[in-house]
This record gives sequence, structure tokens and C-alpha cells, in this order.
Amino acid sequence: SGEEQPPRLFQFHKDGFLVLERFFSAEECDSMRSQIQRIVAEMEVPPHCRTAFSTREEEQLQAQGSSDYFLTSGDKIRFFFEKGVLDEKGNFLIPKEKSVSKIGHALHAYDPVFKQITHSPKVQELGRKLGLERPVVVQSMYIFKSLLAVTPHQDATFLHTEPLGRVLGFWIALEDATEENGCLWFIPGSHTNGITRRMVRAASGASTCVEFVGSEPAYDDKQFIPLPISKGGLILIHGEVVHKSELNSSESSRHAFTFHVMEAKGTIWSKENWLQPTPELPFPSLYT
Repeated sequence: SGEEQPPRLFQFHKDGFLVLERFFSAEECDSMRSQIQRIVAEMEVPPHCRTAFSTREEEQLQAQGSSDYFLTSGDKIRFFFEKGVLDEKGNFLIPKEKSVSKIGHALHAYDPVFKQITHSPKVQELGRKLGLERPVVVQSMYIFKSLLAVTPHQDATFLHTEPLGRVLGFWIALEDATEENGCLWFIPGSHTNGITRRMVRAASGASTCVEFVGSEPAYDDKQFIPLPISKGGLILIHGEVVHKSELNSSESSRHAFTFHVMEAKGTIWSKENWLQPTPELPFPSLYT
């Protein structure tokens, strides 16, 4: 189309990301936080987190249980824990709510609060401004970000499409994200070089459930810029832009809700992606 793009969209295509401050209200953020507290309060520790193993064989069974739990989480609400927070009986060694690193991957489909946020009129309107014709929601995650850093990566490594450039992340800060508590860092313009590494489902019978194909380039730390953002802010993330987060060195948490959207028109979702639509949950349309 020959229409002039709004300057902000031009910025998104140039940088591979776009910061929209105060996209969601404080009330909307608080409703997500209190909903997640309820979900955590009712959480059952998955069986594979409760096995004391004495033999190599039992250890492999646990690893298999853990990979199945991950691979089949696309159409469920599941819990992923920080390392070392559970004993072998599945009891918490630290407060329950500090033990979870993330909850995924179908909050947008099965939880009323997160469903409403994902499909909110503002998000749908933004999709239309971005020119998305048949956007579908592929996955969502609530991220607690207690401590760990997230190494530099591109989302398309995990969510591969043909052609590339059809996946878009929506990252919502539910608390202020600062350099101290682990805000996101990006390499501006890095979404134009394609991808060099893919995570694919391993052949059945392999010892791991997924494997990486290709290699991760060495990124220059000096190229990253931090994107601090206040509570309620939204960061749009192009599927191929390189981003990371540093260690959370503060006393405060840095909760975020994030979901990924794919333009389904003329797009092939890779059969090798770990995440696959299921008969129970085909990828739902973003537009309602």
C-alpha cells in the first residue's frame, strides 16, 4: 500500500522493536498479578519434579517426563520452576511464589483474565495498524524473572515460520522493568539478518526432546541497548530481533506477561517447532 506509515511503525521496522509506554492500565496489570497468585496458590507440583532417583534409568525417566511436560504444554497452563527450589519429594525449599520461573503456554486460551488482555481491543487495533490480516496467537507466558539472566536470542529460533518475519512478540511489563531488575536489551536493526540457529523437535527415541541446529553467533555486548519500561508498558518484538535480559540484581521482582502472534496468511508453521497446534487448541485468531 502506498500509504504513509505512522512514524512509530517506521521505527518498529527500522529497529525490530517498539516501546509503547502505558499501553495497559495499572488496574489491568494488577488483575494479571492477582490472577497469577491464585493460579500459583492452586498449583500442583508436576510428578516429574517429585521423583528421587537412584539409578541412571530413573534419572532418564525423569528427564523424559520433564521434556514431555514441556513439549505438551502448548495447550495447557503449566509450571516451570527455578533450579534447586524443590526437594526430591516435590516440597518447596523457598516460598512457593518465588519458586516458579514461568507459567505457560496457553494462558491466553484457558484463563479468563489473560484471554481478555491478549484479545483486548487495544491489542486488536494495534494488530490492524501493523497490517496483520490473519493473526493467530501461538503461545503465552507469565514470567516471574526472579534472578536469572536470559542469554541473547531471537524468538524465531524457537518459533520458526516460512517465510520468516511472521512472528511478533508482545511483552507487557506488569511492574517497572529497570536495568537493576532485569529489563530487556536489544540490538537495534538486528532483525534483518535472518537466523542462524533453530531449536527443533528431536527424532523420536532421541535422549533429548529438542535439539539445536546451526550455531549461535557471538554477539557484541556493546551493541545492546537497554529498554527500561514502566508498569503497563508494551514492547513489540520482531521475531528475528536479537534481545536478552541481564541478571535481576535487585530486591524486587520483574513480572511480565508475554504472548506471540503469527500472521497466518501465506505462512507455514514449521512442523519441527517444539510448539504445535493441537485438535484441542488450534491457534486462535487474535481478532474476535
